Amino acid sequence: MIKQATLGAALLATALSMSAQKPMTAPAGGKQISDELIGIFFEDISSSADGGLYAELIQNGSFEFNTTERDGWGPSTAWRFQRPGHSAGYIVPQYANPLNENNPTYMRLHIERVGHYYDFNGWTGVGLQNDGFDGISLKKGEKYNFSMFARNVKGDAKKVRVVLATSGGFGHTNALAETEIEVTGKEWKKFEAQLTPIEDAAKAALQILALQTGEMDVDMISLMPEDTYKGHGLRKDLAQALADLHPKFMRFPGGCVVHGGGDGFWDTYRWKTTVGPREQRRGIKNTWGYHQSMGLGYYEYFQFCEDLGMEPLPILPCGVSCQGVNGGWSMRDQAQDWVPMSEMDEWVDEALDLIEWANGAPTTKWGRIRAEAGHPEPFNLKYLGLGNEERISPEFIERFKYIYERVTKAHPEIVIVGTAGPGSHPGNRDYEAGWKLAEELQMPILDEHYYEPRNYFLTSRQYDNYPRNRKTKVYLGEYAAKDKKLIDALAEGLYLLHVERNGDVVAMTSYAPLFARKNATNWNPDLIYFDNERPFLTCSYYVQQMFGQSSGQYYYGDCVKIDQETNEQGQSVVLNTKTRTLFVKLCNASSAAKTAKIDLSRFKSMKPAATKTVIAGNPDDENNYDKQPIEPKTENVKLQKKFTTEMQPYSIVMYTINL
Repeated sequence: MIKQATLGAALLATALSMSAQKPMTAPAGGKQISDELIGIFFEDISSSADGGLYAELIQNGSFEFNTTERDGWGPSTAWRFQRPGHSAGYIVPQYANPLNENNPTYMRLHIERVGHYYDFNGWTGVGLQNDGFDGISLKKGEKYNFSMFARNVKGDAKKVRVVLATSGGFGHTNALAETEIEVTGKEWKKFEAQLTPIEDAAKAALQILALQTGEMDVDMISLMPEDTYKGHGLRKDLAQALADLHPKFMRFPGGCVVHGGGDGFWDTYRWKTTVGPREQRRGIKNTWGYHQSMGLGYYEYFQFCEDLGMEPLPILPCGVSCQGVNGGWSMRDQAQDWVPMSEMDEWVDEALDLIEWANGAPTTKWGRIRAEAGHPEPFNLKYLGLGNEERISPEFIERFKYIYERVTKAHPEIVIVGTAGPGSHPGNRDYEAGWKLAEELQMPILDEHYYEPRNYFLTSRQYDNYPRNRKTKVYLGEYAAKDKKLIDALAEGLYLLHVERNGDVVAMTSYAPLFARKNATNWNPDLIYFDNERPFLTCSYYVQQMFGQSSGQYYYGDCVKIDQETNEQGQSVVLNTKTRTLFVKLCNASSAAKTAKIDLSRFKSMKPAATKTVIAGNPDDENNYDKQPIEPKTENVKLQKKFTTEMQPYSIVMYTINL
């Protein structure tokens, strides 16, 4: 991983240095294509946000978990009651006079006796312990910012011991960092402290122990590493793994998360509740069966896009639910709920207000909210998605038209991305209806989704047959081969070569899902797996990275000739006129070596020094938690404008050439 991060940084530095040069004129024979072909799609599935990309280390810090979300859950989920030193007391969830209406549950500590005897550490008190997400990972000498809202309900002001500790067995705990705060006053107040562990720990816990008798309320307990990605609250190693993909856009927040896919409209994602102060955000049941705190909300999504130079692509519901509501996927015609047409203006306003929040001046209603959050400049939103793979029913069509026409009239500058429904292949009922609607409305971009076995990606060339005169471009928003072996990644690579060849028709693509947490995985395969210590990068990740690094504006299809080429081989030559870089990619997903003859004579300013990057191995190789057999290998080479190379079995190769 270190080698690959270094490689990614080196390639990025080269691209940046080249970008300072004057853009070049493309030689004849090329086809203009989209230079935004590779993006990322973030959905909070498999604990991708809380316990994942969002760097918060405390689970259920707001005490809002409940049995509606998962059987057996409640406000005390992920918490343990503690009373060391023969102390006595109890805890009770409370709802009266909460911190705010979006965060109605808090915990009351009743401290009846603070022990005069001490445990093995000399500890005493009454309080709570949180083990985070499978333990709290701490690094020696790094700073961790603790905060909580609290109020003193009964008795004297209370000293509270805050400690990061590990278990040493026999009830013994080892303090790695600790501090003491004093909770005063009967109104909610935020208390903050900084903790610095004296050693590393993989499975630490946070303890909060009140040291005076009486009653005290606590809520919104947080522990965040001070060192997050660009200081914006995201876990550094996971964010860096995304940066190393060189994505051109990010789609968020889903996926089925967008439109209440689990239970109906009551848990539909509403962006407006995710942009204010974190203690005012409304957590909801996640489509995938767990709590979504919204600590990672629209403000953080947009900020991350800005940090990585990506175009934000938010997806909003358009008044129709996912057909998977309450097991609807198993029904022949599938379940689908929709709001009455008399209520559709609310969903139109969701879109119009989002555009104002993202692009409006600080003097506007929603632009002011963005500015107050710390970003007075507009985010320059360009794309907006409406709907997510809904069944293209008559009810959907009626509501989509209603919102589409009003948004495009108010904001003709915004590029609207529609949906072709689930299973977006020619002949599919929803696909055909979705494309008919797109052509009727002259929609700019239509979002297609499909997950297929590797053989589909090895043999299908779906976009070769798309009409060239359509005004509507394709966004392949969700796709993946249904396994994570090297052969699956190569099949996806071959398909992306096909996409590059059709980059005049396909404008954008994003592999899905993006992240999956170890022991909390809802879906397989995923691009990046992770635990508390590190990400685990799949074979598909490295293929996506190769294509992200090789974006360009022109495709040349006649520079490479592969001897006895079959569907298991493919090639592309892509020119980036902005960075004056040429990318030659060759893929061989077969067991036999192949010979490729390459002629780059038309690129008159080609430099002989180049970089060769190879991803290769056995077809069943797979990167997982135990081993990582596949990673790119890079070397410097010198090239002639005409050269012959052998394509080794089960490999994909990229030559990066400066012009």
